Amino acid sequence: MHKIHLYDKIISPVVTEKSTNLSDQNKIVFKVPNSSNKNTIKKSIEKIFKVNVTKINIINKQTRNKITRGRKVKVIGYKKAIITLKKGQSIDLTTGI
Repeated sequence: MHKIHLYDKIISPVVTEKSTNLSDQNKIVFKVPNSSNKNTIKKSIEKIFKVNVTKINIINKQTRNKITRGRKVKVIGYKKAIITLKKGQSIDLTTGI
């Protein structure tokens, strides 16, 4: 794999209260492309951050309609990957990729 392809498999980290609480359990949440799978995500995370991934859970957020200020708005869906790291390892999201 080339470096360009590694960075294409991770869109951004998801920084919410829930994902921050997961960091106590060695879990990190990333937004990933809809075309990616567990194997490609694992390879790219291990090469970019130089950590050992033990488990990956993927969540598909569906596209939905929402009413905002009396108008229908389409909220685009996306795919999230919850990555569990080996005990004792961590990824510092404040430094950037």
